[in-house]
Amino acid sequence: MDTFDAIAGRRAIKHFDPDHTMPEADLRRLIEAAMLSPTSFNIQHWRFVVVRDPDLRREIRALGNDQAQMTDASVLIVMTADVDAWRKSPERYWRNAPKAVSDLLVGWMGPFHDGRPQLQRDEAMRSIGMAMQTLMLAATSMGYASCPMIGFDHDAVAERLNLPPDHCIGPMVAIGRGIKDSWPKPGQLPYAEVVVENRFPT
Repeated sequence: MDTFDAIAGRRAIKHFDPDHTMPEADLRRLIEAAMLSPTSFNIQHWRFVVVRDPDLRREIRALGNDQAQMTDASVLIVMTADVDAWRKSPERYWRNAPKAVSDLLVGWMGPFHDGRPQLQRDEAMRSIGMAMQTLMLAATSMGYASCPMIGFDHDAVAERLNLPPDHCIGPMVAIGRGIKDSWPKPGQLPYAEVVVENRFPT
């Protein structure tokens, strides 16, 4: 599928075939595509929690406003990130780069992040967002439907997932075979309202 067709065709689908099983090769292909997403300093903060256990998915649904896609979709992926990834053997993020480049970037990583907890979390969340969009567009291009979700008790779900204390939890994504079309697009803002030339007017 053409990239622009995937962008235009991706919609948040709420109704999935609960009997569909995604082949493991498809799931791996989707996640490996998401892993090609950009991250600051190539830190690759994201951790994709693939929730397979039916009981756990029912618990998450109960914590997520009874959204059926949490249990019915072929795959449920909770997007999390390691906020402290910048300090965990950072040289491995640049192991294939020329030594001068690796030394420079690894050397910058600590001073850029150290003592800036809000920045650390912001970078982790930005990484989640870029990977999540890549994941959904890849799913669309493979003929799957997807649904991003933030409507759940984040703290309770994090507890159920045994989320480490140095990680943060973002949205989750349901992916599978859609069985009902989404509503028409509810309304896009006009180009002129969202594009600013050079600076905002005073």
